[in-house]
Amino acid sequence: MQDKNAIPILRSVLEDKTQDPIVRHEAGEALGAIGDPDLKMLLEKYQHDPAVEVAETCQIALQRLHWVANKGSEDTNLSKSRYESVDPAPPSIEDNVEKLQQTMMDETKPLFDRYRAMFSLRNLGTTESINALGQGFKASSALFRHEVAFIFGQMQDERSVPYLKQTLEDVTEHEMVRHEAAEALGSIATDECAEVLKKYLNDPRPVVRESCEVALDMSEYENSPEFQYANTLLTVQS
Repeated sequence: MQDKNAIPILRSVLEDKTQDPIVRHEAGEALGAIGDPDLKMLLEKYQHDPAVEVAETCQIALQRLHWVANKGSEDTNLSKSRYESVDPAPPSIEDNVEKLQQTMMDETKPLFDRYRAMFSLRNLGTTESINALGQGFKASSALFRHEVAFIFGQMQDERSVPYLKQTLEDVTEHEMVRHEAAEALGSIATDECAEVLKKYLNDPRPVVRESCEVALDMSEYENSPEFQYANTLLTVQS
């Protein structure tokens, strides 16, 4: 929404260390998406938070604020997103899949630059770019891996299912990542996705089992006659 009226509650959530790091991460990401330069001091305060997911989120959000303040002629060369989302980082100007994958997986580079490569791969939407994104699940950062799963959910492409399935089935994986993998499978909404999700409805981690429950509801809706009718209507109107 990018509504500045949300800043006070988002600030309070980010500052509340009794909140789950996943919730604080979302608050930090939302503040970065709002893009108010006055948030710089707040985000700097939490860029070294003990919860690594929160710290990394605030680092990326800070770099987004810097990019928003300094963006120039480069904008015209950026690939366009078909998802109408406010992403944590803009896509890069690179469109070579191999180079983008190299940047994405280079852990010596800032997360912001690696996110830019990730969103460029999303925008390409080819088999090669999807396979490159799938390699992102090998990154050391749970935040980074969760963003790969989120992107696959945006794309709703069946070619990503093997990567998402493997991620959800890995009980040693961070719950933030498994949660996003579950929701992505729900948005893709194939029979195979539904079968995988049903297996984890009683997962010991609440965020995982609740995500599977929501994802199955999403899947049911995606396959409902009302949704198919709405899609057809949109296609006809466009």
